[in-house]
Amino acid sequence: MRKLLGRLGAGVLVFVIVVAIGLAIWEPLSATAAPPPPARTYDVRIVRDTFGVPHIFGTTDADVGYGIAYAHAEDDFSTLQDVIAMTRGRFGALNGQAGAGVDYALRLVRARETVTRDYMKQPADVRALLDAYAAGLNHFAEKHPGEVRLRNLFPVNGQDIAAGFVLRSPFFFGLDAVLGALAGNKPLPVETAGPKPDSPSIAPVTATGENAPRDTSEGNMNGSNAFVVAPKRSADGFTRLVSNAHQPYRGGVAWYELVVHSKAGWDFAGATFPGAPYPLLGHNKTLGWTNTVNRPDMIDIYKLVLNDDGTQYRFDGKWLPLEQQRVWLHVKLWGPFVLPVPRTAYRSVHGPVIKNDEGAFAIHYAAPEQLGMVEEYYRLNKARDFAEWQAALSKQAVPATNFLYADAAGNIAYFYNAAFLKRKPGFDYTHVLPGDTSRNLDSGTVPWANIPRNINPASGFLINANNTPFQAAGIGSELDTADFSPLLGIETDTTNRGTRSIELMGADASISAADLERIKYDTAISRVGWAARWFNEIAAVDPKGDKLITQARDLMRQWDWNYDGKGRADALAVLLLRSGNRIHYPRKPWPIARDELKLAADYLIKHFGKLDPPLGTVLRLRQGKVDLPMDGGPDVLRATSTWDEAPDGRLVVKHGDSFIMFIAWDKAGKVNSTSIQPFGSASTRPESKHYTDQMPLFVAHKTKPVWFDPTELAKHQERAYRP
Repeated sequence: MRKLLGRLGAGVLVFVIVVAIGLAIWEPLSATAAPPPPARTYDVRIVRDTFGVPHIFGTTDADVGYGIAYAHAEDDFSTLQDVIAMTRGRFGALNGQAGAGVDYALRLVRARETVTRDYMKQPADVRALLDAYAAGLNHFAEKHPGEVRLRNLFPVNGQDIAAGFVLRSPFFFGLDAVLGALAGNKPLPVETAGPKPDSPSIAPVTATGENAPRDTSEGNMNGSNAFVVAPKRSADGFTRLVSNAHQPYRGGVAWYELVVHSKAGWDFAGATFPGAPYPLLGHNKTLGWTNTVNRPDMIDIYKLVLNDDGTQYRFDGKWLPLEQQRVWLHVKLWGPFVLPVPRTAYRSVHGPVIKNDEGAFAIHYAAPEQLGMVEEYYRLNKARDFAEWQAALSKQAVPATNFLYADAAGNIAYFYNAAFLKRKPGFDYTHVLPGDTSRNLDSGTVPWANIPRNINPASGFLINANNTPFQAAGIGSELDTADFSPLLGIETDTTNRGTRSIELMGADASISAADLERIKYDTAISRVGWAARWFNEIAAVDPKGDKLITQARDLMRQWDWNYDGKGRADALAVLLLRSGNRIHYPRKPWPIARDELKLAADYLIKHFGKLDPPLGTVLRLRQGKVDLPMDGGPDVLRATSTWDEAPDGRLVVKHGDSFIMFIAWDKAGKVNSTSIQPFGSASTRPESKHYTDQMPLFVAHKTKPVWFDPTELAKHQERAYRP
């Protein structure tokens, strides 16, 4: 008997070992190797300025793309690998369950299928740029094999880079949040054109199920500012643009600053995301733009009627097969062990389908399964004047995000860019629709001519801070809501940042460079709008005999509505603003002021022993060994949008003001710019002297020069080399 048990035990041990080995080796062995891009020699030189910012010089644009990839990998190869793993459906092997959710989304939006179908249809110069960028990543991986985090991830090719655009573009108008809600037993996001959160008529669908990714909404820009001033409104006759798109300080959508020059006429200074072969905002010699997230209703949801075995759905009186694709998700457990998890991706004529406990829901979203955004951004980079730039934007391949524009000729413009869904009158697209009829389903995109735009307004300025496009240029210069169909789903939301921008810009008849800096770094709350209502409710709280709540309320009644770090109540107020904005911005039901006041007061007492610690003691910017005080707050123009609660109770900012760029064209049309990042140009290299070198400037509301002119760069060169 003992021998039998011993044999059984040995057998079990052998089985466990075999399974462990299998879990450790199956994932890289099963990964499909990508053919490398066509071999060629790239003529590129990288010059690092004294802040470590890469200036990339090439003979052709493709040479520059190669250098962009190599330089970025030098600074943040780890994050670039995350992005490549996403495009390959292997992010779960790096990031566990959350990464597997993104891998599932890759299948739902058919990113790889789209690229396979359309890549060779792209213009030759676009493909050359994508292939060159991939080659630059491959070269770095070859030279630094010890930094590669996932076996068989390299080589990559241009199709891998293109797939990243197809995957991530719809996340910027909220597709990830919808998928996460349907998957996670959560209410669907409130549609932009529907009832407001305070309305009792809202009855959002909740859903449960395992066949969809988790909510990855951190990837969205949930706050940004933009300011544009025409010569007639500026004190010196200059044209000015401030780019202040808020992003996470780390990760796949963190800004990376760069300057590019090619002998083919590509000159641009700005910032990009990991995985993009060009700047996504900034300026060239004659024009520039910046982006803020807009919130049009770009997603329609349909509930399907399935047959008994769930293999067919009813549509226009017929039973159609529900498309099914078996996928294997790679879920990292620990160390090298990766678990294969089977899932099914479904699809109907509407789009991707998610099954859950409440049924099957089909998702129809804007600009699906197309690759045009890759070319569109490239053409925007190369545009020489307003007409060429508009022609590029009119492709409508970038499905959402506001564009605020300025140029050397003195033009300013705001385009509420969106690939609006075509919709049929008579249906309420703000709620879940019946999925068994074509009467409520249309295809295609609303024509470019119907896109809201405000060009050269009489006021001489434009702003956006994630607020409605009908609040952008001040009294007498705003768009008329009556000119646009409700079916477009244009938001009417305002933000404190938007309202405050209009107040400050509108009150200044002659805006100087110093005025614009003061406005951008403003730390105050408007006395009108959602935040004013919120703080008035805080001041009116009934403590009901609670001593701490009484003290907190009385302290807030003395507050000056400014997050400059000088007031006793600033720290308490920043916690309260975050709790209010967390509800206001996603359009959730209005919070209970007394409850939120108590939570904030309890937090400060617990961690600081008092209600009135200085704001700079509580709100911090931390990286490596550098730890600095911050001002500002969520939904103020000096934006500190979100933070991590450190063990010592400090609020460590991780999202908000990130890459900031001030751009100006003088009367002769010559461009000049300054910029700043929260940390430095090296985002994940602690050993680099540029890991934290911009932090003191950032917290002091200061910027550094952008040496856009190569002759100026030569005076501020740290090193130059060829990859």
